[in-house]
Amino acid sequence: MIGKLKGVVDAIDEEGVIIDVNGVGYAVSASARTLRALPPVGVEATLYIETQMREDAIRLFGFLSAAERDWFRLLQGVQGVGARTALGVLGALSGEALSAAIAAQDRAMVARAPGVGPKLAQRIVMELKDKAPAPAVAAFGLRPVEETGAPKLPKAAEDAVLALVGLGYARPQAAAAVAKGLGALGAEAETAALIRAGLKDLAS
Repeated sequence: MIGKLKGVVDAIDEEGVIIDVNGVGYAVSASARTLRALPPVGVEATLYIETQMREDAIRLFGFLSAAERDWFRLLQGVQGVGARTALGVLGALSGEALSAAIAAQDRAMVARAPGVGPKLAQRIVMELKDKAPAPAVAAFGLRPVEETGAPKLPKAAEDAVLALVGLGYARPQAAAAVAKGLGALGAEAETAALIRAGLKDLAS
């Protein structure tokens, strides 16, 4: 099972990229957002990989971050969402935008993705509402949005998320659980308390 590839970008087209790793070219499918962010041909790149094995083929899907790969996995847990549709969603929306759309139950935003109609968009926001991380709000004591547009958790909360990820939970699920704990315990909650709250929520 391939989890990560580090090599030279050999070729890029509309659907994927070929990464040359010591003379072996790996064909990797990726979202339009990931493909736009890749360095030019001839430059080294690192991709997190999701490997899908079928009777007739082995497919590799590449992502610039583990968080994007987690979203890819979560999206495919929704009925009617396959790999191509999941890549379409991730190409149209960043992880932060998708999280915000799910939290707000904004199916119109999700429906912007290619191949996603109103009914499927509604299913996505409904089925992922308890799995995706809630967007940060000032009442939870979250830090201001930086130039990247991604809200930041307080250090104690971020440490709690990393601890849950280390235990094997996907980052979106861990972040959602910690966000709930942060809301219940307050902005000054310590890491240990947030970890306990997160584990309790994930186990429920």
